[in-house]
Amino acid sequence: MVYFLLFLAVCFVLGGLAVASNPSPYYGVVGLVFTSVVGCGWLVSLGMSFVGLVLLMVYLGGMLVVFVYSVSLAADPFPEGWGDWRVLGYGVCIV
Repeated sequence: MVYFLLFLAVCFVLGGLAVASNPSPYYGVVGLVFTSVVGCGWLVSLGMSFVGLVLLMVYLGGMLVVFVYSVSLAADPFPEGWGDWRVLGYGVCIV
């Protein structure tokens, strides 16, 4: 159980890093959804299943509204992905 909680903690941190380091909202929302699911899974594994499910519903509803708004403002024909060197530099704090 301890290894599972440690795995969820590492996934939570990596998901937050994926959200913070990606300039494109198209790919940043993938990290945001991943982070919220892992965080709610963390709460469920600690015995707070109701809180985890309520937070998941609230986060997904809020994230979808913010995602649609940000995509409508930043209509990029060629969004930058995690494979670009600039985005990789943001992730490891070089640039």
